[in-house]
Amino acid sequence: MMQKKNSIPNGVMLNAYPDSIGNNLSDIVKMLEMPEFKDVFSLFYVLPTFFNSDLDRGFSIIDYNLNKELVSTEDLKALEALNIQLKFDIVLNHLSVASPQFKDLLKHGNQSKYKDFFINWNEFWQGHGTMGVDGVVIPKEEFLNKLFMRKSGLPILKVPFPDGTKKPYWNTFYQKVNEDNSFLGQMDINANSPLVWDFYAETLQKVSGFGGKILRLDAFAYLHKEIGQSNFFNKPGTWEYLERIKQIAQKNDLTLLPEIHSEYGLHLHDEVASQGYYIYDFFLPGLTIHTIEKANSKVLLTWAKEIINKGYKTVNMLGCHDGIPVLDLKGKEVDGVYNKGLLEDAEIEDIMNKIMERGGRVKNLYDPSGNKISYYQVNATFFSALGEDEQKLLLARAIQIFMPGIPQVWYLDIFAGKNDYEAGDKGGSAGHKEINRTTLTLKDVEEGLKKDIVKIQLELIRLRNTSKAFLGNIVINHTADDLIDIEWVNGIDKARLKANLQTKIFSVTFTQNGVQKNIII
Repeated sequence: MMQKKNSIPNGVMLNAYPDSIGNNLSDIVKMLEMPEFKDVFSLFYVLPTFFNSDLDRGFSIIDYNLNKELVSTEDLKALEALNIQLKFDIVLNHLSVASPQFKDLLKHGNQSKYKDFFINWNEFWQGHGTMGVDGVVIPKEEFLNKLFMRKSGLPILKVPFPDGTKKPYWNTFYQKVNEDNSFLGQMDINANSPLVWDFYAETLQKVSGFGGKILRLDAFAYLHKEIGQSNFFNKPGTWEYLERIKQIAQKNDLTLLPEIHSEYGLHLHDEVASQGYYIYDFFLPGLTIHTIEKANSKVLLTWAKEIINKGYKTVNMLGCHDGIPVLDLKGKEVDGVYNKGLLEDAEIEDIMNKIMERGGRVKNLYDPSGNKISYYQVNATFFSALGEDEQKLLLARAIQIFMPGIPQVWYLDIFAGKNDYEAGDKGGSAGHKEINRTTLTLKDVEEGLKKDIVKIQLELIRLRNTSKAFLGNIVINHTADDLIDIEWVNGIDKARLKANLQTKIFSVTFTQNGVQKNIII
């Protein structure tokens, strides 16, 4: 598809780590240069081991310079030559303990330039809690009960200072403390500090220089912190921060994609989209599994119509570097009124149980006392989540390709990757994610390209990436609930998916230069 300069392509986005194929980004470039991948992708979401990092597979950033073990400037030039634009992450909420800023704080203590760059837990809660025997302030119960927690226990990491003391710093996400007292951690940033905003401005300019076009705002909803708030998407503070980031992004020709996981019933996706931002369609993975397993398209097509009618700009996916979202499908009580979810709780549990029976693993959310309060996501390859049924995977891909939004495709799904239990067992606290991150060799790619499950997916993706039909209007034709009939029309260019959910048989027809063709399934 020809695109205007500085526009976001309406094609398909690859999603991978720099070393997901072979040893480094140059091996992914070699794959993309293969004739089988010609015109398959217009975008590439390169995960943040692209930068220097040390924990959580890239999301604990040390600095936003190129990770020279995995990435070279020649790789970036090669991707540009392939007309593939890049999407990167900025992890707004936190930085590694090994970042220059945190290292300076540890070295110089209160004399550090970066004293206020991070959040001293005790100073934040001073006057709003009681000091515990371990030297950590425990917030008052009415404040503690409001906190949205990503792990059990208080979200802190105690770190050593030059005076011999250990002080607790806010640590929402991962940490790793070794027996020799060495440690890693993703330390929350204090967005009240002007230095933090200087850092954001420098970072956005840097990633734009690397060829970035889309910037995913990882964990942005946790950035604004205030006493008495949940500290997840605080209002209006989060909106104010998002607007500040948007102003910086516009100066650097970057389109923002705020990453937010929350229940459908909370309608945060609607709020973010209504401000003109792209949003992730985190609902599609679970809805696709539900649709295929229950042979019922009603809820999926209801969601598709909402996207169309409200004009959402979405990026969707099936599998990804994280898990298959399930919390997102739920309803939510807001101001005493229960807003329905896309699925009932029992239906969500059914999806969960089905994936678990097929070897999936679970990530949970906790309350401040360490009690599990909710499932967050299930970790499995999408192929394994579908029972390693090739026809189901092809149908799932066809559904994704014909849904509104930019399709984002996890590299492992193209090759029908199966759950990697060995990697999951070795992965430690984040092992549930490693089940879906198997590194493929270039030989694996060559062997995969001989298989119909791979070749047909590439045909479907190439169609979505190149057909002018998908620049037009989408029509969801009325059918029985066990059928799907979606058509894209742009003048003489058309593409149509017709699927029987009982048999899992489907057809894809399209026009090319006025001639009708079909993809043989």
